[in-house]
Amino acid sequence: MAAELIEGKPVAERIKTEVKEAVDRMPVAPKLVSVLATDNAGAKYYAGSQRKACVEVGIEYELHDAERIGGADDTESLKAYMRELNNDSSVNAILQLMPLPEGVDQRAVQLEITPEKDVEGVHPANIGRLFYGDFSLSPCTAHAVIAMLNDFGVELEGKETVVVGHSEIVGKPAVVMLLRSMMNSPTVTCCHIATEDLAFHTRRAEVLIVAAGKAGLVSGDMVKEGATIIDVGINRVKVEEGGKKKTKVVGDVDFDSAVEVAGAITPVPGGVGLVTTAMLLQNTLECAKRQS
Repeated sequence: MAAELIEGKPVAERIKTEVKEAVDRMPVAPKLVSVLATDNAGAKYYAGSQRKACVEVGIEYELHDAERIGGADDTESLKAYMRELNNDSSVNAILQLMPLPEGVDQRAVQLEITPEKDVEGVHPANIGRLFYGDFSLSPCTAHAVIAMLNDFGVELEGKETVVVGHSEIVGKPAVVMLLRSMMNSPTVTCCHIATEDLAFHTRRAEVLIVAAGKAGLVSGDMVKEGATIIDVGINRVKVEEGGKKKTKVVGDVDFDSAVEVAGAITPVPGGVGLVTTAMLLQNTLECAKRQS
C-alpha cells in the first residue's frame, strides 16, 4: 500500500497566513534584502521566488545584485556591505545568496550580519539559542522539517529517528531541534558521509530525515516498513522521457520505491521546499519584531 503524502502546501499556507496577519498589524512593513554578488541564473531565479512570496504576505523585498552593490566581490568589501545593511534601520532582514565570487570567505561574510537581521538563523548567537529550545529565529529548512512533522501529527517521543546529513543549516540544527524536550524527545542518530553501512541505520528509523544533497541516496529497500520520511533533498537530474532529455527535480530518497514501503513521505517537489520559503517569511517577521 502506498504511503500517505505529507504535502508542504498546507503547512506553508498556514504559516504565510499567520505572517500576513501579523504584518498587516504592523505600522511599517518589514523589509528583506537579499545580496547577490554574482550573476548566477539559479540564484536570480530563487530571488524571484523570494520576491513573489514576500509580496503575498506584505513584506517588502529588495535584491541587491552585483551592479547595485558596486562591484563588491571580495571578502572585505562584502563584509563592509553587510555592515552598511546592518546600520540601515529600514532593513530588517538580510540574506546572503549563494554562490559567492571565487575566493570569498562565505562564513566570514555571513557572520558579519548582525544576529537580529540574520534571516537564515545561522549566526552563532541564533544557533546557540536552539540549545535552549528557542526556535524563533532558526535555520529555515531545519525548522521546516520540524513544522511538517508537527503538523502531520508525528509522535516523536522515544522514536528511533535518523537524520542523514550533518550540514550546519539542516542536519545539525534539525538534530538539536528534535531533542528540544528532556522527556519527550526521539532517540536521534545522525549519519553523514563517513557513516559506514548507511542502510543499517536507515532501516531502523521510524522517522527518517534525509538531507544529504545526493539524488536517490536512500532507496526503498533501505526503509523500515511504515516509517515516516522527510525528504529535504532538491536535486536536478537529467532524465529521458519520450526520447527527449529533460531536467527533473528529485529528492535524496528514491520516491517510487520508498513510497511502497513507508507509512508517510514528503514529495519532491511539493514538500519541504515550500515550507522552507514560508519559514523565510516567518524569520523576516521575527527579525522585524526584535528590532522594534
